[in-house]
Amino acid sequence: MRGLEGRPARDAGRCNVPFDDAASLRAKLDVPSASVQETGLLSAVPACRCPPCAAKSGKSRVMNELDCDVLVIGAGGAGMYAALSAARAGARVLLVDRGLIGRAGATVMAQMTVAVALGEECPDTPEAHLNDTLAAGRGLCDPALARLLVEDGPARIREMDAWKVGWARAEDGSHIRQAHAPGHDRPRCVYVDFLNTGPAVSRTLRTQLNPVSAVRRIGDIVITDIATHAGRATGAVGFELGSGAAVSLRAGATIIATGGLTRLYARNSASANMGGDGYALALRAGAELLDMEFVQFFPIGHLAPRLIGMDPIMWDPFRYKLGGRLLNRDGDEFSERYGREASGRYNLTRDVATYAIFKEVEAGRGSPAGGAFLSFTHVPEAELRRNFGPVIDRLAKNGIDLTRQAVEVAPIAHYHMGGVAVGPDMATRVPGLYACGEAVGGANGANRLSGNAITEALVFGEVAGRHAAAHARAQGALRVAGDAPSLSLVTGAATLCRPEGAGSRSGLASLMTRLQALMAEKVGPFRTHDKLAAALAELAAMQAELGEAPPPAAGGYDMARLDWYDLRNMLLVARCVAEAAIARKESRGAHQREDLPGMLPEWEANQVIEWRDDGLRLKRRAALQQREAA
Repeated sequence: MRGLEGRPARDAGRCNVPFDDAASLRAKLDVPSASVQETGLLSAVPACRCPPCAAKSGKSRVMNELDCDVLVIGAGGAGMYAALSAARAGARVLLVDRGLIGRAGATVMAQMTVAVALGEECPDTPEAHLNDTLAAGRGLCDPALARLLVEDGPARIREMDAWKVGWARAEDGSHIRQAHAPGHDRPRCVYVDFLNTGPAVSRTLRTQLNPVSAVRRIGDIVITDIATHAGRATGAVGFELGSGAAVSLRAGATIIATGGLTRLYARNSASANMGGDGYALALRAGAELLDMEFVQFFPIGHLAPRLIGMDPIMWDPFRYKLGGRLLNRDGDEFSERYGREASGRYNLTRDVATYAIFKEVEAGRGSPAGGAFLSFTHVPEAELRRNFGPVIDRLAKNGIDLTRQAVEVAPIAHYHMGGVAVGPDMATRVPGLYACGEAVGGANGANRLSGNAITEALVFGEVAGRHAAAHARAQGALRVAGDAPSLSLVTGAATLCRPEGAGSRSGLASLMTRLQALMAEKVGPFRTHDKLAAALAELAAMQAELGEAPPPAAGGYDMARLDWYDLRNMLLVARCVAEAAIARKESRGAHQREDLPGMLPEWEANQVIEWRDDGLRLKRRAALQQREAA
């Protein structure tokens, strides 16, 4: 994929000298030929050094520019599939990520199962899968998105099978195995080996990407804003982690595939880049966000004893296979008090299981570390080893013997049901801007059905890539530069407010820790009006503390600069979650108001957030699921 051959973007009020190609650029800037070169995978162009610009900046900055048909931001499962899909449709694709391509994000960390109506373990249909998805969503699912997920899911999973992902099969190899996960009415969830499903999916997608020359992949790129022109998306701006240089990426269509927001919480199962970047990017670009109050907490995240080098949500497959028992301090099984779960079984949905554990702790019946006990002592050692032998050995190195002791577990932030509002083509209301995977809101309503996440990533990624390529093709070769303000912020040309003393590495790290603690304490799974109002006040104070401009760039791998941009997004998204939560005057799915228990018919509605010049605007509309039923 070619670069823009030396066309530096120009900030408002800056140089108006036109640059036609690299040769004329060198002549006009009087810089040596070697200054316009390939830096890594980006074409580096020095910032303008004409007198007006030099007087304003005081030093030369480097601008990197690339041009593509489809830009995909985020290289997890959804982003990689979107890139493959767009390339299949004939597009030149640029796939960027702030981490390693295919090794960052949520998919590579997902251990467990993938829900899909293959009907190989027992008779099944997409309609039955849809019914379970809608039931888990508590009336708030977008039926078109949910139906797309369940109907296209089998094709995506069989395609992955053809790509040798390694779905577990029956001993005689006759069919793909399917497990019975919570919330499903039958065995429906495929897996690799329960603890490596996500890594296997990521590895398979990376393998498929490797020979595709139409997809250019660049890691260590932090995207700070979507570029827009005349109301449509034209690419993105950001900076390279390694050099600190500004980056301008022009595209006929842009896909946000950056995952969720669980990094907002102190206890979370996410990778470090799940801070809600995509939601903030979309919102500032003019897209709408949907159902932002619904944050799913994984009920049995590891709490104690200390566990090193293993995923905190590893216990779910143990319960699938072996029927671990949830016990309170007194050794009593308690989940049947809050739902239909029988002894040693596992069929409570995640929101109900989270509620059960929190209520036991609240009643003074919690474990010493503040959670519940998960016990497998009733399972013979031979069965433990037959199902999870290598994992049992790794647990032993951590001093954990499941035949003799229970572990302590507690809810942990895991997934976000809300996100960017899109149609069945994954298009936002901003022309040229698409989203896919966990970045999308609507498919899961108020609570996600177990196993739907990877299915959603693959299905929505395929659709987003295909439609984004078609949109880019319709735009032709024209690539228009985006707005100047977002670019001037990342190049350092903007003159914005930065409070005195703001921007130190220690200060920003402290601010992030305080934000995560605030969200866990006041915007966690169980909320009240007073907690949420206090959270909003503290978020406003934190925003003022952060200021409007990042600290001055200090070269490559500038962690203070990265923390500032992370907090810029995290504070905006945290406010969206809290604003939606305080506005919803009921309890539904993953949103539980202790001061307003129970679901109300008048709140069978989706909440939509948009950004206006005067701040966030929140509106309520009848749920799409209810409108379709009517």
